[in-house]
Order: sequence, then structure tokens, then C-alpha cells
Amino acid sequence: MERSSTPSGGSTRREATRQKLYEAAVTLIAEQGFSATTVDEIAERAGVAKGTVYYNFASKSVLFEELLRHGVELLTASLREAAERTDRDGGTKVDALDAMIRAGLVFISRYPAFTQLYVAELWRTNRTWQSTLMVVRQQAVAVVEGVLREAVAGGELSDEIDIPLTAAALVGMVLVAALDWQSFQPERSLDDVHSALSRLLQGRVSGNR
Repeated sequence: MERSSTPSGGSTRREATRQKLYEAAVTLIAEQGFSATTVDEIAERAGVAKGTVYYNFASKSVLFEELLRHGVELLTASLREAAERTDRDGGTKVDALDAMIRAGLVFISRYPAFTQLYVAELWRTNRTWQSTLMVVRQQAVAVVEGVLREAVAGGELSDEIDIPLTAAALVGMVLVAALDWQSFQPERSLDDVHSALSRLLQGRVSGNR
């Protein structure tokens, strides 16, 4: 899972190692679960020594917590970039929401294993990283909330919209629909899935027929 910007100097090698560990961990945990995945397996899959894992992360739990944080931050950045790009191009706020839906689908199609883990972990309450997950989740939802608030302020959307719930619903719609697409309808193209969700957005949020 790549960062949106490339680090420089001495941090470059460490960042590259962390990327390898993230990739190895997310793949293994998606395949066999968190408890069944060992640090030895993560190190072997990443092609590094076991000590390298502990040099970068204090434990397997810390590695997984940072993996979740890293992945959701990438998703958040992609949503924000889509909204800002639409604004630069002169699009409406509803256009920006539609662009964010597409950006979410692109992210999920690129990182399906991470998305499966993220959705699964949202429903668990006994994990040490639960509070971290809630914080980064809210960061992603807040980007959508911001666009919705601007749309209401600009008269594009009704001021009767429940902004926090609508933002969460839009993010959830993309996550669930994309996972269904990846798991049960892989023959459908990204454009096809985006078109279907776009129609939902236009009909349910903006009120168009």
C-alpha cells in the first residue's frame, strides 16, 4: 500500500520496508485471520528478517493498528483529492460527491484485502486498536461531511439532510457495494459499478429522478 507522497533522505529505506510489511500483513491476515498469522510469516512474506518487524513495530498488534491507520489515511487522501480536483474543474458539490464515490471504488479495487479487513474490524469491539480505527474512520467520513455541508450552504442540497448520517451512509454504500462487486460480481467493470452508485446518489441525495 503506497503513500501519496514519497519520503526523502534516510527515511526512504525504512518507509519502503514498512510498505513491504504492510503488504505482507494485510495479505496474510486476509487469508488466515489475525490470530493465526505470526510475525515469522509476516517477515517471510515480506522478505525480511524477523528482527526487522520488531525494529519497525513493537508487536504484531502495533503493526496491524498502523496498517489500519495507514490504509484509511490513503482512502481519506484519495477522497479529498477527488473533491478538490472536481472543485478545480468547476464541478458542483454533487459532482464532487460522485467523484469521491469513484475514488473509493478505485481504492477498493486496488486494495481489496485491506478493505475486507477494515470492514471486518469495524464490527469488532474487543480489539486494542478499536479507538484508533474509530478516529481514522471519522477522518474519512469528515471529508464527505465537508462536501455535504458546502452543498447545503450553496443550495445544491436540502438543509433537511442529516449530514453526519448521510456522509456515513455514502461511505458505507461504497464499501459494501464494492466488496459485493469484488466477491460476487467480478465480471462487472468499475465504470458499471460507479454508474449504478452514481444513480443512487443522484436519486437519493440530490433528489433527482
